[in-house]
Amino acid sequence: MLLRVVYLTCFLILIGCMIFVVPAWGQGQEGTVQGAAAPDIRYFDFFVVKGGTIAFVLIVLSVVTIALTIEHALSIRRATIVPGEAARRTQELIEKKEYLEAIKFTADDPSMLGYVVNAGLLEASNGFAAMDRALEETLDERSARLFRKTEYLHIIGNVSPMIGLLGTVTGMILLFAEIHANDAFPGASVVADRIAVALITTFWGLAVAIPALSIFAVFRNRIDVLTAECALAAEHLLSVFKPGNRSDGWTGTVETGEPGVSTAPEQAGPKSE
Repeated sequence: MLLRVVYLTCFLILIGCMIFVVPAWGQGQEGTVQGAAAPDIRYFDFFVVKGGTIAFVLIVLSVVTIALTIEHALSIRRATIVPGEAARRTQELIEKKEYLEAIKFTADDPSMLGYVVNAGLLEASNGFAAMDRALEETLDERSARLFRKTEYLHIIGNVSPMIGLLGTVTGMILLFAEIHANDAFPGASVVADRIAVALITTFWGLAVAIPALSIFAVFRNRIDVLTAECALAAEHLLSVFKPGNRSDGWTGTVETGEPGVSTAPEQAGPKSE
């Protein structure tokens, strides 16, 4: 996940440079050659250059937020957590009593559903209670892993306003330092530059924090919903091993092809005479 986010961040920074930095640099060069300043204020100069290093840091955080959003949108979705095709295939194998094939299939399935069902099947020889316990533990593990992924958005959302406030304080300190150095109130251009640092960094801090926290909440809710769907699907697939749910003379063991090894609960159904 981290490598994917790094690649996306670098790609977005490159695209941003091509869109904003290169045209702004070209405009500056053209104005220098012609000896005339542009009549209007370029937004890149005003919102990035005048913001200084702190504004640049916040812009990088905004790019990281976009990269994290793209990565989470690709990884935290129903097709990767509770894929319908994988659920249908697992159910077919269990209904056909091809339990060894079901274990192999779920072990190769990268989704949360495959991971959870595989853990339950591997505990089958210890009884249905062990299967149910393995299901709950693996669900908690996988959901916690997904929640940890989204925590980066939460951190960015909380830290960005603090960084913006740091820029605000820095701008005001620079203004008062200028007044102290000159023993007089500086000109309008100096005041504008110092105030720009204060306000622009505050702007970027809020511009990064608001989307980051909003997206964080969306993905947290999505994880809750998809985890609940995964739990229901896994319980449905493994319910066939629950005591009293079978009426086909099942002995309570599943042969794996290895002597003395079984993969289903020993007292999970009525034993045939």
